[in-house]
Amino acid sequence: MLNIVIFGAPGSGKGTQSELIIKKYGLDHISTGDMLRTAIKEGSALGITAKDYMDRGLLVPDELIIGLIDEFLDKNPASKGIVFDGFPRTIPQAIALKELLTRRGTGVSVLLDLQVDDEALVERLLKRGKISGRSDDNLETIQSRLTVYHTQTAPLADFYKQEGIHAPIRGVGGIEEIFLRIDEAIKGIH
Repeated sequence: MLNIVIFGAPGSGKGTQSELIIKKYGLDHISTGDMLRTAIKEGSALGITAKDYMDRGLLVPDELIIGLIDEFLDKNPASKGIVFDGFPRTIPQAIALKELLTRRGTGVSVLLDLQVDDEALVERLLKRGKISGRSDDNLETIQSRLTVYHTQTAPLADFYKQEGIHAPIRGVGGIEEIFLRIDEAIKGIH
């Protein structure tokens, strides 16, 4: 099973590159952001709770996210592999994911770390907010999200370096150019 964690700051291109990976390798996709937005749109209890955290630029609590992931994995037992987009975001989540996958006889194959400087991220996110109308793409929330990323999420790269499956990817340039870098990293483990 080819399980890929795509990792990077908000606006680094995780969603865009996930689509290309999924198309090429025939993998399933878990985007916790999409899962949460769906729950918010549906007005579920999880969605209402998650919206409060997201509107403040904070991470949704681990137990809510892990419950969504576990449910997804149960519903897709014949999967060839999964691209985890936006999860894990913390070391406790990485440990929980490792435990979930180990119980299923598999593990994370590689962490693709999309690396983009903050100035480019802010520019990308403001542009995305204007195009998509996403309420979380305003300057104040973006700055909060980047602070959370640098303090709580970025240390996760060290966890995967220790696991021996960290692949840094230069996340600037054209979409296809970035994907070629990603594809080389996947081919290196696949």
